[in-house]
This record gives sequence, structure tokens and C-alpha cells, in this order.
Amino acid sequence: MTIKPSLQTLAVGYLARREYSRLELEKKLAEHAPQTPEALSEALDALEQRGLLSAERVVEQVLHGRRHKYGAQRIRHELKEKGIAEHLIDTAMIDLKGSELAAARAVWRRKFGVIPETLKERSKQARFLAGRGFSAEIVRQVLACSYEDV
Repeated sequence: MTIKPSLQTLAVGYLARREYSRLELEKKLAEHAPQTPEALSEALDALEQRGLLSAERVVEQVLHGRRHKYGAQRIRHELKEKGIAEHLIDTAMIDLKGSELAAARAVWRRKFGVIPETLKERSKQARFLAGRGFSAEIVRQVLACSYEDV
């Protein structure tokens, strides 16, 4: 007979590896507590009260890991998928907007580094940057400045 670890123990184990939002952790732990959703909610509340579960830390982690590769739109979408509150996302986006153009230029240089000579190449580069979550305005600025920067 094996002893099942408590929800708190499982949650702390997950949080020891990386930061999870409440929604993500709730989904991971739901399979371990299918009959008792109240117990799951209580366990998550206790983790938040002890400071082990924090939406602010999740936002910091996502920004730190993604800001040099992706644009604000993609990061915003990822944070929404994680169930982060809208006011925290808005605060993070204010911080991110200041460095978005520099990040887009760095991504463009790493991937291409060559000025597009044809409309087809320019479109390809623009689609790539848009796929990374950079806004149309940022993409336009990067491709316009690429003629001066390279």
C-alpha cells in the first residue's frame, strides 16, 4: 500500500521546481483531488497566505524569460492563459513597452541580419516578427530602421 501525499505536499513540490499561477496549479492538482474541489481550493488559499503561490512572481518569471524573444502581444496572451489578473498584466505591459523595440531589433538581427531586398523577403521578415508577438507598429519600425542599423 502506498501513501498518497497531501495536496499541500504535491503543490509545494511543483512550486519548488518553478512558479505556477493559481490556475495552472489548480489544473495540475485536480487529478489528485477529483472528489474534493473544496480541499483543493483550501490548499491553494493556504499556499497564497504563506506566500508560496504568487501571481506577481509568475509575471516576473514570464517577463524575465520571454521579453528578449517575444513581443508584448504574445506575452500578454501567455499571462492571460495562465489566469493572471488583468491589472497585473497591464502593469507588466507598461514595463515591457519601453524595451519592446530593442527586443524586436535584436530578434530581427539574430534571425535575419540582412536588409530585405524584395517585397517577398520583407513580408517574410514582417510575418516572423508578428508571429513572435510584436505589434505592426514595432514591425514597421524595425524594418524601416533595418536599413540604417545594418
